[in-house]
Amino acid sequence: MQWAAAGVISSIMEVPRRPQPASLKLPLPKPASSDRSPLGAVEKRTEKDPVKEKQRERKDGSVEEEAAQVGEAAFNPEEETIESDVSVFVEAPSEASERDEELLDTNISPVEANSKLSSHDRCSVAEEEKSPEEVEEARKRSEEEEAAAKERAAQRQLLAIEELVQTERNYLRLLQVSTVTIRSNLQKLQPPLANLDSMFLYIEEVIDVSGRLLSLLDQKQVQPGDPLFLETLCDSFLSLSSDIEAAYKEYLANYNNVTAVENDYKQKEALWTEIVRVIKTSAPEVNATSLSFFLVMPVQRIARYPLLLQTIQKHTDPAHPAYSLLEQTAHTAVALNCRINEYKRFREVADKYKKTETLTIKDKINRLNSHSIAKKTARLSQHIKHETGMAAKLVDEEFDALEGFFYVLENGILELLENVETYLHHLQRFLAAKTEEFDLDMDGEKPAVSYKEITTALRQWILPTFEKRMQTLIHKPLCALRDLLVGPRNLIRKRLDKLLDYEMIEARSTLSYEEQAVANTYRTINTLLLNELPQFNGLALQMMWSTLGTFSCLHKDLASDMEQLFQGFAQQLPHSSLESGAFWEWAECAALEGARRLETVCRNVEETLNAPIVQPLSPSSQRRLKQLTQAHGSGKIYQVTGAVVGSRDLDLNLARGELVAIISEADSRGDKRRWLVDAGGRRGYAPSSKLIRYHQPTEDPPPSPHLTLPEGGAGVRRHSYTPGSQPMTAMRLPCLQVFAGYDFTARGSHEVSLRAGDPVRVLEPHDKRGNPEWSLVEARGGQRGYVPSNYLAIMPMTPVTPSTHQPYR
Repeated sequence: MQWAAAGVISSIMEVPRRPQPASLKLPLPKPASSDRSPLGAVEKRTEKDPVKEKQRERKDGSVEEEAAQVGEAAFNPEEETIESDVSVFVEAPSEASERDEELLDTNISPVEANSKLSSHDRCSVAEEEKSPEEVEEARKRSEEEEAAAKERAAQRQLLAIEELVQTERNYLRLLQVSTVTIRSNLQKLQPPLANLDSMFLYIEEVIDVSGRLLSLLDQKQVQPGDPLFLETLCDSFLSLSSDIEAAYKEYLANYNNVTAVENDYKQKEALWTEIVRVIKTSAPEVNATSLSFFLVMPVQRIARYPLLLQTIQKHTDPAHPAYSLLEQTAHTAVALNCRINEYKRFREVADKYKKTETLTIKDKINRLNSHSIAKKTARLSQHIKHETGMAAKLVDEEFDALEGFFYVLENGILELLENVETYLHHLQRFLAAKTEEFDLDMDGEKPAVSYKEITTALRQWILPTFEKRMQTLIHKPLCALRDLLVGPRNLIRKRLDKLLDYEMIEARSTLSYEEQAVANTYRTINTLLLNELPQFNGLALQMMWSTLGTFSCLHKDLASDMEQLFQGFAQQLPHSSLESGAFWEWAECAALEGARRLETVCRNVEETLNAPIVQPLSPSSQRRLKQLTQAHGSGKIYQVTGAVVGSRDLDLNLARGELVAIISEADSRGDKRRWLVDAGGRRGYAPSSKLIRYHQPTEDPPPSPHLTLPEGGAGVRRHSYTPGSQPMTAMRLPCLQVFAGYDFTARGSHEVSLRAGDPVRVLEPHDKRGNPEWSLVEARGGQRGYVPSNYLAIMPMTPVTPSTHQPYR
């Protein structure tokens, strides 16, 4: 009976140590009576509180299920079990009451305690009391155990902090090795590696933000064991969280390109072997065999920040001053990873739809299938419903405003680029003129010498420098900006297509997997455009204004350089001593006079170039003329004004001056710029701009009905004006008058129209090329121009004294 009572009390109060695999379990029967004798009780060697032991095991990271099993085994009223590593110790009955009081002093609720003690045993234990020495000893042991648990937690916290800092230093060192050493050695390979720089995009920003994080920790001069170090670490991470997100999200979005480029290198075995050799030579202590070994580290590192911070938080006492700040830092790291993942998903969608594909008709036909045809048909049907008002269209005023501003901005950028290219083209033509190399026959005059020196300096120094700066600071940025417009434009168009798909499934209560994917795609594109299109519009507008400002600054520098150049020659030029107002008045008048003279010269040159082109006919040309005249008539004969080289089917190759007959004044498509001609056996097309009607000067025109000569008169009438060959009867004061024998209609500004019987004055009996078949005449109105010489006739006039009459000739 005493053994049974002692065993029951021992089963209630004794809690074994952490159970071991080889622990001994002895089931004891339930006592029949609550009477317990103090006799036979043996003093316990070790004493452990089951509740505090359970709490300590949870803090030490032990498995909660094991602790639950231990508690259940110690306090099961049906079957009492005692577990011990070596032996079973029995408690005195008096210790039960003290143990019960300790249970009440702990954090375990009465409900939990009652669930572990039977009602009969609780009543018997409550009657017993512990001695003060035992209570004090138990309290000391509990404090020692709590202190040991806190020490272990502090050690684990310190190890986690040191791990974060030390791995950050190693991570930064390896990134610097890959970026500086390995990259520079790979750039020395011949031939150069294609797309090598694209693999290291944004890695400098990652290195910078990691270095700044370590720099903030080093500036505080606090060691990881110092309690203030945790606060410094959290403050540094939170202050750089936005920079960390900005650096890593761009790098992770570009990481797919890194793997793609590396796979391209691996396709060439010799090239890849050389790359691996360079990597091993550049970093022998790492033993890396690929670039992705280094370039994947930022992808892994950003995901380890939340894990390391949560580990530190797990081993940090909630009463620590920096605990709340540490909790905020851990949540920030998790949210940062979520935003980076979301941005990477958005970028993948944008990269998929913003690409511009150049497809041939065959490729487009090959892509057609039942699914694509059905999808495009549904979109077209939805669009028609919108236009006819059969279906309402989803309106997003915010996006519509962004879209309208984007298209206005795009139009302005393209027009500015076109104007800049035209400006550069004219500047290049001006530099190609090299006017200073022409001999102006003014070598002895100071203005001419100064002009040559100034023009030489402009063409060889000032203007080439200005052109180079224009290309670098204006043209190239505008071309890059034009290329950047392609992506947003394609996304806007793709959003319209996805909007049509989304409208057709919007009203449905349940969506299939494919329909849900369509809706998610539209929402992603729409959100991406709403978030990033304002930034793009703002940056593009800012860049455009910056380009215009740079354009103005370049012209200001050009004016300053030209002013400095002209000041060296100012004293050598005339009118340099004039006042400012008088000088500008003189300059304006001189410029206008020069422009007038230049216009006159240009008009004279044009008239000279457009002068009649009549050449003496060779015997073969005469035979062709006769043949063409008999076949088509004299009104269809034309002469080629310049060499014609055929560039299309049925085009003829014709020499300058060759005679042809016009068959049709348009080609088979109705184009009047190409005439169908007969070249004496060969028939084909020739440009109408190089054909001019041919006049036959060798044939005498029909008798003029407007001219009558005196019978048996003093001279002989001729049908063409050939000076020096007209036989004339000697007169005391011979006076001749030249008349137009026939009507003539001018065909250009170089000819003059005449009516039969109009008197004219012959200025030159030939054209500019010395051909006597055309004569330069002046009519009564002062008009000058060429007329056929055989259209002129000479008539003698009544002789008069020289003092009384002066003929018009």
